[in-house]
Amino acid sequence: MAAISAVAPVLNKAPVVSTGKAANTNSMMVWQPHGNKFFETFSFLPPLSDQEVARQVQYLLNNGWTPCIEFESAAKAYADTHGWSGLDSSVTAGYYDNRYWVMWKLPMYGCTNPDEVLQEIRACTQAFPECFIRVAGFDNIKQVQCSSFLAHRPTGDRTFAPVTGRQVGGARQQSSGGW
Repeated sequence: MAAISAVAPVLNKAPVVSTGKAANTNSMMVWQPHGNKFFETFSFLPPLSDQEVARQVQYLLNNGWTPCIEFESAAKAYADTHGWSGLDSSVTAGYYDNRYWVMWKLPMYGCTNPDEVLQEIRACTQAFPECFIRVAGFDNIKQVQCSSFLAHRPTGDRTFAPVTGRQVGGARQQSSGGW
């Protein structure tokens, strides 16, 4: 019993894990806690080209997910508050007004080609040029959204800032009014 309860002394400390970039201050920046509005996957990146969107759609299709195009105006696209409904969100965990965007047509069941999705994104952009447009991938077996990404930003959108502008000490400091 004494052998079981005995604590072995620690002879060596565990090695420190390092990225090897400690001298590179851009490797370890602190994100601004306010005004960093993100939408979906990759929303911190510059707008995606058609070729990049097609590759992301192909990823959805390769996973067997159904693409769906959604859009919303800039005023309602963010879920940064619990919204206007007056619901007590402390008893309805996870509820946010403006979480759900308007669906462009029906989900693209049976879609096998990213070009079909690009064509619908272009049609949605033409009909609603001042809206954000995203592509979501739904798993029809699990009945959940598995992925989504921003495919279009309205002209003059000021929510995108380079990564350095989203960090403390970055090129664009946040003012009290946001970006």
